[in-house]
Formats: sequence, structure tokens, C-alpha cells
Amino acid sequence: MRHVIALDVGGTGMKAALIGADGELLHEARRATGRERGPDAVVEGILGFAAALRAYGVEHFGEPAAAAGVAVPGIVDEDRGVAVYAANLGWRDVPLRELLARRLGAPVALGHDVRTGGLAEGRIGAGQGTDRFLFVALGTGIAGAIGIDGRVEAGAHGFAGEIGHVVVRPAGVPCPCGQRGCLERYASAAAVSEAWAAASGDPEADAADCAKAVTSGDPNAVRVWREAVDALADGLVTALTLLDPRTLIIGGGLAEAGETLFTPLRDAVRRRVTFQKVPSIVPAALGDTTGCLGAGLLAWDLLEPTDRTEVTT
Repeated sequence: MRHVIALDVGGTGMKAALIGADGELLHEARRATGRERGPDAVVEGILGFAAALRAYGVEHFGEPAAAAGVAVPGIVDEDRGVAVYAANLGWRDVPLRELLARRLGAPVALGHDVRTGGLAEGRIGAGQGTDRFLFVALGTGIAGAIGIDGRVEAGAHGFAGEIGHVVVRPAGVPCPCGQRGCLERYASAAAVSEAWAAASGDPEADAADCAKAVTSGDPNAVRVWREAVDALADGLVTALTLLDPRTLIIGGGLAEAGETLFTPLRDAVRRRVTFQKVPSIVPAALGDTTGCLGAGLLAWDLLEPTDRTEVTT
């Protein structure tokens, strides 16, 4: 049975699947990245996981995977297939595509995790059928994917979509990127968690706790949440002014708050626009499988047009 390997590498764990030509998820697996053992161990762990997936395909489906797609965090040079830098994994300039292709004996596509997730959301998720979309993931940081006619724009140097480093509060909170006032320092899940822990006096409190407190009417939670939503709306209006997307897809941990986030966010965006067209603002549809499904799409895109598939959920 013809199939591909899809692998989504996160900061602490890896999600993988074997995906058939009809889009069926034939096999799913997870492993830890092993980052506590250092970057070389992480790379070897990825290679070993991919080899195990290949072996599973041979044993259960009678042939090795025809291709593989891998999504990784950090800075990614997709054209060269190099994982340039990832702070949470500790690696620099890893020729991951070449290493995997050698281990698997098959073509490999390497993609940025958020852009790969955006590819999946655009083709088979919340943006399906939309010609122009912007996918924004609100997690530990904030990053985006610019979707155009079924593909995601990486930019000339692989940095397209880094909306988390749009400055929304000049001279504001320092950001590890070197700027002050970046969007992700105010509206990421990590930023909301930090603000709510301080406001509530509970160092263990997080963004999910803040969202629950908002629904119960806690005034401090409402204030923290409103400040995050206002910053997010400022950043999104900048993005939609530049990109004019038809659909704006919001994913990541903060989006799990549902309408506690989306109702005030839609209102805040509408209040800020003047001549711009407000896109549909919708939650991501694919959950934590987004990166894996996107990696599968990257893999099928490597093959001849007659072999390509549209992965389905």
C-alpha cells in the first residue's frame, strides 16, 4: 500500500503518522524528543523514529514509504532542507532533509512547524476552499502562515509570517528577539499565563485558568484578558492591512478558550478597521494533528502529480 511518513517535531514530543494515498491515517505514533540529552540526541531521535516508521510500513503494508514530510520549530531553510536554529531544541544548521533522505532512501520535505500547520488548515481544515488565508498560532510564542491558493508563502529568507514579532507596544516589554513590545509578549498563551499568575497571586495559574476566571466575571481576569485581546487585535489589523486575507484562522493553546477569545477579538478587530475588509475570523479545525497532517501534505507534494493526495481527517 503506497504511503508517506508524516512527522511533527515539537519542543518536547514528536507526533507521526503513515498516510495512505487516499488520505487515510494508517498508523499513528508519538515519542519524546529527548531534548534533555542535547541537540545531537534530538537529531538521532528523529532519524531513529523515522526509520522505525519506515520499518513499520514495510512490515504492515508491504513497501517502504514513498516520501516523508517533517515539520520542525525555529528557523527553517525549506529550500536547502536545513533546520537553521531552534532555541528549545538547541540545534543549529542541521541538514535534516539530507540526513533523513539518506536514512530512509526516499525524498524528504522539511517545513517550518507553523507554516506546515497552516498548510493543513488551509487545504483541509478551517480554510479549505479559501484562496487567501492567514493562520496564526497562539502558543508559547506567536507565529503565522500566509496561505495563497493552496500553498504557504515562506518569504525570501524563510521568515514570512512572524507576526509575533510585530511591535504593538513601542518601548514595551523586552522580547528575546531584541525588540521591545512584540505581540507575543502580550498575547501569546505564555504571556497571558504570566500576567494572570501575577494578577492572581498563584504562580501555577495559566492562560486556561485565566479564561475560566473571565467567564466567572473575575475583574482582574477580565482586565488581563482584555489587554491581551487588544494587543492581539492591534497585531492582526496590521497583518490584514498588509495581506488582505479572506479568512483569518486562529489556533494554538489560547484558541482553546473558544468564544471567550473569539467574541471579544472579532469586536476588537472590527473597531480598529477603517477601509480594510474584515476577514472571517475562525478557530483552527485540526487540533494537535495539524502539524502532522501538514507534514503529510508536504510529503505527497514531492511525488508525481498522479501520486499526490489530499489528506483528509
